[in-house]
Amino acid sequence: MATAQTTSASKAKTPRTTPRTAPKTARAKTAKRTTASRTSRTRNATPSAKRSTQAVKNGTVSAYAERAVLIPVGAALIARDQVLARVNDTIDTFGSPAKANAQLRKFERRGNTARNRLEREVRKTRVRIEREVRQTRGRVEREARRVQRDGEDLANRVQERILNLV
Repeated sequence: MATAQTTSASKAKTPRTTPRTAPKTARAKTAKRTTASRTSRTRNATPSAKRSTQAVKNGTVSAYAERAVLIPVGAALIARDQVLARVNDTIDTFGSPAKANAQLRKFERRGNTARNRLEREVRKTRVRIEREVRQTRGRVEREARRVQRDGEDLANRVQERILNLV
C-alpha cells in the first residue's frame, strides 16, 4: 500500500491527502481491489464453480440438506401414525372380552357360511359329473348294441353267401 511519502513519479502528481480523507481513500482502494479480485476470480472460474457459488448464495444447498433430513423424519412419522391407527382399530375391535367374543362369533358364522357354500358346490359338481357319466355310459352302450347288431347282421350275410356257394 502506497503512503503519502512515496516518491514515485505517478504519486508525485497526486495531491497529498489530509488525515481526515486518508481513511476514505484507503477504504476505496481496498474496495476496488477486492471487487477487481472477485471479478477476475469469477471470470476465470469454471461454469460449475460459478453455479455452486450461486447455489450457496441462493440457499439451494441448505434447502437440499434440509430436505435430506426432513424427508425421512416425515416418512417415519407417517408410518408411526399408520401403525397407531391399526393398533387403535385392533384395540377397539378386541378391547374387552365381550367385543372379542362378538368378533369370534362373527368369524365362526363367516367360516360356517363358507363351508356350506363349498359343500353345496361340491354336491352340484358331483351330481353334474354323475349325470355326464350316465349319459356317456348310455351312449356307449347304445353304440355297442348297434355295433354288435351290425356285426351279427354281417356274420349272417356271410354265412348265407357261403351256403349259397356250396
